[in-house]
Amino acid sequence: MDTPLRNVRPNIVQSIRAYGVKDLQAAAEYLGHHFLYANLAKAQSKQDVLELIAAQYTLPAHFGKNFDALYDCMTDMVHKSGPQTGFIVVLEHIPAHSKFDKEAREQLLDIFRDAADYWSDRKIPFRCFYSFSVARSPKGEEPIEVQNEEPMPTDKILDVSPQALRMSSPFNAGYWLAAA
Repeated sequence: MDTPLRNVRPNIVQSIRAYGVKDLQAAAEYLGHHFLYANLAKAQSKQDVLELIAAQYTLPAHFGKNFDALYDCMTDMVHKSGPQTGFIVVLEHIPAHSKFDKEAREQLLDIFRDAADYWSDRKIPFRCFYSFSVARSPKGEEPIEVQNEEPMPTDKILDVSPQALRMSSPFNAGYWLAAA
């Protein structure tokens, strides 16, 4: 078997893109790393995000439910618990709407970037993969349909990471050829 994630830097925070959660979990098992997974699709606010992470990562009961406490749980507290082999962390469906705006998303990802740096200084791999959720149509509303076209995918979760947005450049020749 080929070494999983051999082309991914050992200490990084990046969009999940081509990786499936089950593949990342299998890679963690193969490498002997901790696998931490949080599905944040139901989160609406910063507090919701922190509560879901706390529950799904099984953070201690005394977790302060703020970004500083999250950083402490991901770094110093774990480091003090004994030798660590590495981490593969997944934050799936980070909210992308007005109650959890771009600044809040960046603050959250900065916590994990800082944690990656912390573990890098200790020569321990810490890879964090994330995806964003898109706004969904309010309950009770039907998806917008255009005659002879498929419904808009407002009910589906999509990756709108910066990399994916860059890949959808207006200079994409396929886009312009299809529009012609």
